[in-house]
Amino acid sequence: MLELTMAAVSEADTGVTAGMTMADAPSEPGAVLRVGRDASVCRLVTPEDWLFVSRAHLEFSCGPDGAWQLVWLRGSQAEPSAEVRLTVGEYAQTVAYGGSVVLPRGGAGEVIIQDRTEPRSVNVGFYHEV
Repeated sequence: MLELTMAAVSEADTGVTAGMTMADAPSEPGAVLRVGRDASVCRLVTPEDWLFVSRAHLEFSCGPDGAWQLVWLRGSQAEPSAEVRLTVGEYAQTVAYGGSVVLPRGGAGEVIIQDRTEPRSVNVGFYHEV
Protein backbone atom coordinates (compact mmCIF):
# COMPACT_ATOMS: atom_id res chain seq x y z
CA MET A 1 0.00 0.00 0.00
CA LEU A 2 1.21 3.49 -0.86
CA GLU A 3 -0.31 6.29 1.19
CA LEU A 4 -0.01 9.94 0.12
CA THR A 5 -0.83 13.15 1.97
CA MET A 6 -0.75 16.51 0.22
CA ALA A 7 -0.70 20.08 1.45
CA ALA A 8 -0.60 23.19 -0.73
CA VAL A 9 1.44 25.83 1.11
CA SER A 10 1.87 29.51 0.27
CA GLU A 11 4.01 31.98 2.18
CA ALA A 12 0.94 33.14 4.10
CA ASP A 13 0.12 29.55 5.11
CA THR A 14 3.56 28.51 6.37
CA GLY A 15 3.15 26.15 9.31
CA VAL A 16 -0.54 25.53 8.62
CA THR A 17 -1.71 21.96 8.00
CA ALA A 18 -5.36 22.72 7.20
CA GLY A 19 -6.47 21.61 3.76
CA MET A 20 -4.41 18.43 3.76
CA THR A 21 -5.75 15.73 1.43
CA MET A 22 -5.00 12.01 1.31
CA ALA A 23 -5.01 9.17 -1.22
CA ASP A 24 -3.82 5.57 -1.20
CA ALA A 25 -3.52 2.58 -3.50
CA PRO A 26 -2.57 -1.07 -3.01
CA SER A 27 0.93 -2.13 -4.07
CA GLU A 28 -0.39 -4.05 -7.06
CA PRO A 29 1.20 -3.93 -10.53
CA GLY A 30 -0.34 -1.15 -12.59
CA ALA A 31 -1.71 0.88 -9.66
CA VAL A 32 -1.33 4.63 -10.28
CA LEU A 33 -1.79 7.78 -8.20
CA ARG A 34 -1.42 11.19 -9.87
CA VAL A 35 -0.94 14.71 -8.47
CA GLY A 36 -1.88 17.81 -10.49
CA ARG A 37 -4.57 20.38 -11.28
CA ASP A 38 -6.88 18.10 -13.32
CA ALA A 39 -9.38 16.39 -11.01
CA SER A 40 -10.50 14.06 -13.81
CA VAL A 41 -7.15 12.21 -13.81
CA CYS A 42 -5.50 13.16 -10.48
CA ARG A 43 -6.31 11.71 -7.06
CA LEU A 44 -4.60 14.65 -5.32
CA VAL A 45 -5.62 17.99 -6.84
CA THR A 46 -3.86 21.32 -6.36
CA PRO A 47 -5.50 24.75 -6.71
CA GLU A 48 -6.41 25.42 -10.37
CA ASP A 49 -4.67 28.80 -10.41
CA TRP A 50 -1.32 27.31 -9.34
CA LEU A 51 0.01 27.12 -12.88
CA PHE A 52 3.48 25.99 -11.80
CA VAL A 53 1.81 22.60 -11.30
CA SER A 54 0.84 20.84 -14.54
CA ARG A 55 -2.61 19.40 -15.13
CA ALA A 56 -1.01 16.02 -14.35
CA HIS A 57 2.34 16.76 -12.69
CA LEU A 58 3.50 13.73 -10.72
CA GLU A 59 2.68 10.08 -11.19
CA PHE A 60 3.25 7.38 -8.61
CA SER A 61 3.06 3.96 -10.29
CA CYS A 62 3.48 0.45 -8.98
CA GLY A 63 5.67 -1.92 -10.98
CA PRO A 64 5.39 -5.69 -11.44
CA ASP A 65 7.48 -6.35 -8.30
CA GLY A 66 5.34 -4.13 -6.03
CA ALA A 67 7.91 -1.30 -5.99
CA TRP A 68 6.63 2.25 -6.45
CA GLN A 69 8.17 4.75 -8.85
CA LEU A 70 7.75 8.53 -8.97
CA VAL A 71 7.66 10.20 -12.40
CA TRP A 72 7.66 13.95 -13.02
CA LEU A 73 5.46 14.08 -16.11
CA ARG A 74 6.52 16.54 -18.80
CA GLY A 75 4.02 19.35 -19.30
CA SER A 76 3.26 21.52 -22.31
CA GLN A 77 6.24 23.83 -21.68
CA ALA A 78 9.82 23.04 -22.70
CA GLU A 79 11.08 24.32 -19.33
CA PRO A 80 9.22 23.77 -16.06
CA SER A 81 8.15 26.61 -13.78
CA ALA A 82 8.72 24.40 -10.73
CA GLU A 83 11.35 22.22 -9.12
CA VAL A 84 10.65 18.76 -7.71
CA ARG A 85 12.66 17.34 -4.79
CA LEU A 86 12.43 13.98 -3.08
CA THR A 87 13.50 13.69 0.54
CA VAL A 88 13.81 10.50 2.56
CA GLY A 89 15.26 11.11 6.02
CA GLU A 90 18.46 13.09 5.53
CA TYR A 91 18.70 12.07 1.86
CA ALA A 92 17.50 14.64 -0.69
CA GLN A 93 17.40 14.35 -4.48
CA THR A 94 16.24 16.69 -7.22
CA VAL A 95 14.00 14.92 -9.71
CA ALA A 96 14.70 15.78 -13.36
CA TYR A 97 11.91 17.24 -15.50
CA GLY A 98 10.46 14.17 -17.20
CA GLY A 99 12.58 11.94 -14.96
CA SER A 100 11.75 9.17 -12.53
CA VAL A 101 13.00 7.72 -9.28
CA VAL A 102 12.16 4.52 -7.39
CA LEU A 103 10.72 5.05 -3.92
CA PRO A 104 12.24 3.08 -1.04
CA ARG A 105 10.37 -0.11 -0.17
CA GLY A 106 8.71 0.23 3.20
CA GLY A 107 9.94 3.79 3.48
CA ALA A 108 8.50 7.23 4.03
CA GLY A 109 9.45 10.64 2.76
CA GLU A 110 8.26 13.75 1.01
CA VAL A 111 8.07 15.07 -2.53
CA ILE A 112 8.08 18.85 -2.83
CA ILE A 113 6.90 20.75 -5.90
CA GLN A 114 8.40 24.23 -5.43
CA ASP A 115 7.22 27.22 -7.48
CA ARG A 116 10.25 28.98 -9.03
CA THR A 117 8.52 32.39 -9.07
CA GLU A 118 6.75 32.63 -5.69
CA PRO A 119 7.24 31.25 -2.17
CA ARG A 120 4.69 28.44 -2.45
CA SER A 121 4.86 24.68 -2.76
CA VAL A 122 2.91 21.47 -2.91
CA ASN A 123 4.20 19.00 -0.34
CA VAL A 124 3.31 15.33 -0.87
CA GLY A 125 4.24 12.99 1.96
CA PHE A 126 4.41 9.28 1.18
CA TYR A 127 4.48 6.06 3.18
CA HIS A 128 5.04 2.71 1.49
CA GLU A 129 3.57 0.02 3.68
CA VAL A 130 4.85 -3.51 2.99
